[in-house]
Amino acid sequence: MRAMILAAGLGTRLRPLTDDRPKALVEINGRTLLEIALARLREFGIREVIINVHHFPEMIAAFLESNENFGMTIALSREEVLLDTGGGLKRASHFFLEQGSDEPFLVHNVDVLSSIDLAKIIQLHRDRGALATLAVQQRQSSRQLVFDEQLQLCGRRTGTDPDEIARPGTHPQPLAFSGIHVISPRIFALMTEEGVFSIIDVYLRLARHGENIIGFQADRYYWRDVGTLASLERAGNEKQQGSRSME
Repeated sequence: MRAMILAAGLGTRLRPLTDDRPKALVEINGRTLLEIALARLREFGIREVIINVHHFPEMIAAFLESNENFGMTIALSREEVLLDTGGGLKRASHFFLEQGSDEPFLVHNVDVLSSIDLAKIIQLHRDRGALATLAVQQRQSSRQLVFDEQLQLCGRRTGTDPDEIARPGTHPQPLAFSGIHVISPRIFALMTEEGVFSIIDVYLRLARHGENIIGFQADRYYWRDVGTLASLERAGNEKQQGSRSME
């Protein structure tokens, strides 16, 4: 199985740490976010990874070379212009299509720490024959996705605005996306979007057309977005205090 780590962002919420390095090389207790993400993938048997880069890309390349790619096969997808999550994924599509199979792949934000069981979300994806399976949680977020009682994607909720409905569903519930998802490669043939676009917009459009996009309930697992200075500090303290595994 292959995976993609989304690491191209400027990391503006982590300034001044990202004034002289990419977000992926920001450290928690002496380990970079990129190293932690790669270790998580390796733990579940994933050895082939592509990473999208934009901000200080040569620093990431040098870091990987100096660590011998952590024993993995790693490719870089360089973005001259930030393409957002959907555009970045589409640019890297060759990495997943060259396998010549329907083998799903995993996408993981570099600034997410979690103990989510990747094997379980992959298995659910296969069992349900999904196009995409998103790890989601019941937590406060200004942007939430709406799922029905079967955890099929129905729409999106943003702030106090009315829900954006992609498809009707019974007992809709808002859930926050974790930045971890499993995707079947046939999605690339369905991506009509070009340039800069969000993968969430793709999911909503495809759900509207009847594609099977589902949620994986991940409430029981540790999770933290470390995209801000405050959350980065909290994650470091949690690690020192022996919180549930981030790795």
